[in-house]
Amino acid sequence: MFPIYDVIVVGAGHAGCEAAVAAANLGSKVLLATMNMQTIAQMSCNPAMGGVAKGQIVREIDALGGYSGIVTDHTMVQFRMLNRSKGPAMWSPRAQSDRMLFARKWRQMLEAHPNIDFWQEMVNGLVVKDGVICGVRTGMGLEIPGKAVVLTNGTFLNGIIHIGEKQFGGGRAGESAARGITEQLVELGFEAGRMKTGTPPRVDGRSLDYSRMEVQPGDENPGKFSYTDTPALKQQLPCHITYTNEEVHAILRTGFDYSPMFSGRIQGLGPRYCPSIEDKIDRFADKDRHQLFVEPEGWDTCEIYVNGFSSSLPEDVQYKALRKAPGFENVKMFRPGYAIEYDYFPPTQLKLTLETHLVRNLFFAGQINGTTGYEEAACQGLMAGINAHQAVVDKEPFVLNRSQAYIGVLIDDLVNKGTKEPYRMFTSRAEYRILLRQDNADLRLTPPAQQLGIRGADERMERVEAKLEAARQIKRFFEDTSIGPDDVNGFLREKDSAEIRQKVKLHTILLRPHINTEDLRQALPVVDEFLRAYPDEYIELAEINLKYEGYILKEQELVDKMTRLEEVKLREDFDYQQVSSLSIEAREKLSRMKPRTIGQASRISGVTPADISVLLVHLGR
Repeated sequence: MFPIYDVIVVGAGHAGCEAAVAAANLGSKVLLATMNMQTIAQMSCNPAMGGVAKGQIVREIDALGGYSGIVTDHTMVQFRMLNRSKGPAMWSPRAQSDRMLFARKWRQMLEAHPNIDFWQEMVNGLVVKDGVICGVRTGMGLEIPGKAVVLTNGTFLNGIIHIGEKQFGGGRAGESAARGITEQLVELGFEAGRMKTGTPPRVDGRSLDYSRMEVQPGDENPGKFSYTDTPALKQQLPCHITYTNEEVHAILRTGFDYSPMFSGRIQGLGPRYCPSIEDKIDRFADKDRHQLFVEPEGWDTCEIYVNGFSSSLPEDVQYKALRKAPGFENVKMFRPGYAIEYDYFPPTQLKLTLETHLVRNLFFAGQINGTTGYEEAACQGLMAGINAHQAVVDKEPFVLNRSQAYIGVLIDDLVNKGTKEPYRMFTSRAEYRILLRQDNADLRLTPPAQQLGIRGADERMERVEAKLEAARQIKRFFEDTSIGPDDVNGFLREKDSAEIRQKVKLHTILLRPHINTEDLRQALPVVDEFLRAYPDEYIELAEINLKYEGYILKEQELVDKMTRLEEVKLREDFDYQQVSSLSIEAREKLSRMKPRTIGQASRISGVTPADISVLLVHLGR
């Protein structure tokens, strides 16, 4: 009934969709198995993509041929560039999406791919022979043969939903949990754990009084995520901000005795940086209010997502408390918030390719690895899909390092450090964030995408080369063009910046704080005339390269030093137990995790600088 698939992807959330596309775009014949074809690429939580550090990840996915950025551009209702008041390393794009259009567009793109087949049924087992994956087993007892399998089960593995004292099995509201896979993996020797996440209530936007809230509009000139020719956003929906207060908090506290989180019914740890509303008012008792972001779910629906009010308290407590927030006095609830507890597998059991150590050609991606967030899941799916294809065709694995991409930081953190709570990406996790900006993801990752042979990478590379050449031309213009006091001193006075007494090169003016290319375009016709020929993103790249050149060079020097350690390879069959000078902890962890390089070994928790020195001596370095 089934052919032998190159890659079988289990689960069609953000990780599963990107995994399927990645393998298919490299030429693999892919089967995407899901319990429900109607919930492909469902935005289970907030209707948004991107954000701090997450926006960089979406751009990186796009540069590597993934579809998340393209889908977001086609379906967003608002776009904002966050952190514009900070340096460019912190700028992060974020978009509100129409959640129904988002899922529909993903499904259309998947179904249009000739290399992707679909199967709607629960997968409850794996076919493993002699330590190698051979396929999957379904609830109806069917065996589907495959050369590689990517598990992207999200919150469905033995998922339990909690609302107050009520609990019931489920992977998402209205959908059943997946059973069988955890138990089989544990039998095979995998370590499993439990994690928790949550979601806020959804409410009827027609019942809200927006006049009592702060308006949060999109950018005046909205950007986009994809480096391809996706449509520009012409019209936007506003979001709104309101706040909790002491009345809200007092009502919420009446439900604490029924809270599954406080009573101990939930064993798994939740995301530290996205706590539930009851957790916030318990942990931050000194704060008399917390922000609530009122986010529309789409163009043609009145459904509203109440970001910041995630809760697993009884539904009547949630409802009464919400009605005390400004603008929510007459709110009607579509459904209450809930917490969900699910199985995950500590990611230290994986290689940097996201292949498991215990079963060859079996890959894990997304929340099964202990992460939280659409973007974190999607990028893992992309990398797992690429490496599943590479394994099947017996090609070199594809691994991004920490200086290449936020994706590299995320996977390196997971594999080498593990996580005991849902892992979320932040700019602070990346030590080379001046290099890993949202504006240059295409420059960083299109070349490796082209080397891999990802579909469409040749055309993307032509665009990258044009962008680089344009940035060089713009930089040269600012470095070569002189400007006199009569031309610029009036403008400098307006900016409270020191006047010049003789001719200077334009770039010396641009290097001053609080002066940018847009200012110079308005003040100097010669600048405006020259820059008219270039798109905004090319001008932005040139400006960043000029203003931050010293910082970029210093960071690149640090990368070069670390690269030397990454170049010292370690054999997978290296016997660390025979190196008696290593600490006992280092021997145990190095033997279990099998690092590919000295650089990776140095980032494993418990491996000290002294252990690294011992290894280097042992290797004759």
